[in-house]
Amino acid sequence: MELVKQIDHDMVAAMKARDTERTSTLRMVKAALKNKEIDKRGPLTDAEAQQVFATMIKQRKDSIEQFQKGNRPELAAKEAREIVTIESYLPKTMGEEEMKKLVEEALAGTSFGPRDMGAAMKAVQAKIQEAGVRADGRQLSEMVKGKLQPAAGSSEPGASSPEPVTGSE
Repeated sequence: MELVKQIDHDMVAAMKARDTERTSTLRMVKAALKNKEIDKRGPLTDAEAQQVFATMIKQRKDSIEQFQKGNRPELAAKEAREIVTIESYLPKTMGEEEMKKLVEEALAGTSFGPRDMGAAMKAVQAKIQEAGVRADGRQLSEMVKGKLQPAAGSSEPGASSPEPVTGSE
């Protein structure tokens, strides 16, 4: 709820400062939050608001890619500025080194194999939430997959023996 109030407060400040670009971006954010609130039929928590922000950032990144393909650098630049504004309301993004360390901590002492990717990701995501930061999901997934691969070499011969049986049927 705090983030929603912060957006309202910052939007008023941007209007008073006649910062049209920031005002426009905050209006889009506020509209997205309101739509989510309506879908949920109740006020949003800060975690849900952050999820909306993450979705908006992902949409903007896709738009940037499309605008660059379409040779529209001015629109891509506008989307990039919107991302900066939206990211200011999210917790700091974790760096690659921090992410590696957190993945190692979360998976230390566990016996996750390559087929346990979902469970391993849940453990890592819980560790990230506990730390109060955010991480790029794609990059995180690749790191977890990389950590599970060494275990894949040792458990794969046992896992691959049923496969020829099903293939020969």
